[in-house]
This record gives sequence, structure tokens and C-alpha cells, in this order.
Amino acid sequence: MLQGIAANDIIVGAYTSGDGICPMLAAHRAGGRTSLIAFADAWDRLAFRGARKRKARPATDRELLILRSHLEASLLDDDAPVGGLAAARREHEALLAHRPPPAAARTRPRTERPGDPDRTRALRDRPGWAWTRVVRRYDDYERLLRRLDAERRQAQDAERRQPQDAERRQAQDAERRQAQDAERRAFVRR
Repeated sequence: MLQGIAANDIIVGAYTSGDGICPMLAAHRAGGRTSLIAFADAWDRLAFRGARKRKARPATDRELLILRSHLEASLLDDDAPVGGLAAARREHEALLAHRPPPAAARTRPRTERPGDPDRTRALRDRPGWAWTRVVRRYDDYERLLRRLDAERRQAQDAERRQPQDAERRQAQDAERRQAQDAERRAFVRR
């Protein structure tokens, strides 16, 4: 990428335009193979920080200096002597590289399921049985049952009162209509 940004006009906000090309395309043209979209996003965030318009434009000298500095610093990190933490990380990565892939570990058959036993066959025909549970604790279950009982009782009481309420409403509506008719007649007489 260092060779690419030295040999090409670099832009921000687009892959290519009449003013130049993006750093990733410059690296590609210089022989580097990268497809890291996170770099393109970071490059545009750096260039358009606080800008309202995000239009493709040539990169400023400051932006190019920042890019070049970060690229050179990343190369220095690769060549620098290895510290304790970095050495441990590389050793860990080497061990992971020699480990068999996870799919190979899963080829042996599982004899035992973790957690509760699978009771699907035994409970399949039982009414109300399902995979998911409504509550997790017994006291929550008791509270839920009490609430359901109270709501059931309220619904039954409402059904019992409904005929009485309907008769009461009809009587009230009839009285209201009579009062309105009386007011109309009194208004017409005036």
C-alpha cells in the first residue's frame, strides 16, 4: 500500500474517480491483495469527520501523512523484537494452528445429552405440554395460577351480571330518551 499511495493520486469517499483512486485500489495495483472493508470505512471516517457532505475528493496532505505513518508503524510492529505478551500470543496462535478443526472433533457420536432428558415421546400426547415453560420458579407458577383464577372469577361474575347490566342500561336509556323528548317539547312550545 505504501508503494501504491506513493505512485497514485489518492482520494477519499469513493473507490475511484477522475481525481484519483482509493488507497486499497492503489495497493491492489501495486501488487497487494486486500479486501478489508473495515479499512475503507475507517479511511472515510477519518476524512469525513464532522463533514456534512460526503463527496469524493482528493486526500489532503495531512490525511496522506496519517495514512503513511500508520502503515509504516504497522510494518515496524512486525519487525520489532517480541515482548512477553506478544510472544505468548504468537505461541498461542501457533498451538491453535496445530489443533484439529472443530468439525473433526464432532465426528464421534454423542451418547449423552446435557441437561434435562429428552421426554418428547413420553409427553407428546399429553395436553398442555410444550417445549417452552411459562415460568421458571414454582412460586412464580403459583402466583400465575392465582392470577388466572382471579381473572376467571371476574369473567364469570361479568357474565352473570351481564343480563342485569343490560336491563339496567335499557332502563337508563329509556329514561334518558324520555327526558330528551320532554326537553324538546318544552323548547318547541316556547
